[in-house]
Amino acid sequence: MSIGKSRALWLGAALVALAAAAPPLHAQTAEAAAPAGGPVQAVKPRAGAVPAPARPQGEGVGPFNRMVIRGVTLIDGSGAPPRGPVDIIVERNKIADIVAAGTPGLPMKPGREPRNFDYELDATGMYMLPGFVDMHVHGASDDKAPDMSYSYKLWLAHGVTTVRGVDLAPFETSLSERGRSARNEITAPRIFAYQRPGQGKGWTGGRVNTPAVARAWVQWAAKQGIDGIKLLDSEDQPPEVMEAIMDEAKKQKIGTVAHLSQIGVGRMNALQAGNAGLGTVTHFYGHFESMLKNGPVQNWRPDYNYADEQDRFGDVANLGEESFEAGSPEWWDYLHKQKENKVVFDPTMTIYAAGRDLMHARNADWHDKYTMPQLWGFYQSSRENHGSYFYDWSLGTEVKWRNFYHKFMRLMNDYKNIGGRVTTGSDSGFIFEPYGFGYIQELELLQEAGFNPSQVVQAATLNGALTLYDPKGEVPPIGTVRVGKLADMVLVKENPLQNFKTLYGTGALRLNEKTQKLERVGGVSYTIKDGIVFDAKKLLDDVAVMVRSEKQRMGMPAEGLPHP
Repeated sequence: MSIGKSRALWLGAALVALAAAAPPLHAQTAEAAAPAGGPVQAVKPRAGAVPAPARPQGEGVGPFNRMVIRGVTLIDGSGAPPRGPVDIIVERNKIADIVAAGTPGLPMKPGREPRNFDYELDATGMYMLPGFVDMHVHGASDDKAPDMSYSYKLWLAHGVTTVRGVDLAPFETSLSERGRSARNEITAPRIFAYQRPGQGKGWTGGRVNTPAVARAWVQWAAKQGIDGIKLLDSEDQPPEVMEAIMDEAKKQKIGTVAHLSQIGVGRMNALQAGNAGLGTVTHFYGHFESMLKNGPVQNWRPDYNYADEQDRFGDVANLGEESFEAGSPEWWDYLHKQKENKVVFDPTMTIYAAGRDLMHARNADWHDKYTMPQLWGFYQSSRENHGSYFYDWSLGTEVKWRNFYHKFMRLMNDYKNIGGRVTTGSDSGFIFEPYGFGYIQELELLQEAGFNPSQVVQAATLNGALTLYDPKGEVPPIGTVRVGKLADMVLVKENPLQNFKTLYGTGALRLNEKTQKLERVGGVSYTIKDGIVFDAKKLLDDVAVMVRSEKQRMGMPAEGLPHP
């Protein structure tokens, strides 16, 4: 048998295995996609999510009565310049002190106080940042990974210590996982649970499609303990229902974030939602519809079909041409009004980046080792799987997306420049973006948009923290490395301000001038969440083992992934 024929047979068998693979070790436990009392939808049922296993003994060390991190250069997230070397003292899960450890360019004095510590971490020559905040996540569902620890460990391995689930998982699972993480019973970032109207097995009020029922659901969900609400302006959420949800959310001191989809954006765009009290616009939806040259409705093709996802996502880029030019009076009027509304922009540029260059996304460095085979199968072009819409993706469409991104990035940068708040979210688990890796790509894209590296870090840390705690009326205990804050921190060997690519778990390639050979440098060394120190590279190794195990279970080669 020829090598070519052998590989072809393996490829075909592997793709069949991926397509046919049942969720391992459990049955789907999906919460119904339709609200209580709603009709059964003729679409693929929404996948459930398997909770993470308990954190095994020895996975992460601490918290300690007193831990000292020695000799680090601090990038504190506030926008202040790097400074150091400093010693950082952590008592249990809070930062107790930050003290100078020496003078740059001179040897540091050994034996520095304090000496009465339980744990000492020598970070000489390393860089510390606040823990990253991913403002748009969905946990690994049971059609993508065996359990949610897959996404949790990838986030932590990339320095993400806080996530906003929109939603993380079905209602009850989200709240349970949030509590388990808060008690550090699982290896996971701290979790903020934003849920969708109508969710919750305990909700008995029927379909959430009137203002009165919407207010009742918000009141009920707030009592269950959710942190916020994810709105989709679906058929059940016309403007009057959206307005009721946002108004009641403010009364209950919980947040709101909206994906202003094509289904409802013609009646409520981002500016109208901002005027009604929306907290965050996520993705690009709603922004450009607020600035259309020819009125409030996009110019849909006569044969456009929203249910056909290549139409849905391919034609989004048409908004670049249909909206007013960057820098026009209409452009600045929109941005200034949204700033007055205190609306946060969470662009999630990473999750649609494949639209600009599909080949690049499919062949990223991390897939073979860290992408779960079920997730890889989910990515492949499919009429069933959400976001797997590259049925016949042309260069012409990619060019439209590249041009659209220029305008999208300009919008984010201009909003930042007038004092508007921009955050970092990834929406990973779709469109060739694995958890963690996709988040670091969002930092790259913000820099491409015009943010300087320190502004990128601020967006990734403080801005997210403020957005999570503002609805509660609280000063965030996370988001900066300052005395009194929670000990959520990231330690890296490479200077991230010099090259964010060094934050990827796969690192970045650099020529070693001594050996004249390429070597990989970077990756997060340690992620500290709530005073617990995790070896980030060990977490990545755990994920690699999980991925190999699943490949073997499915009868696939342990190395590599099938490429159609």
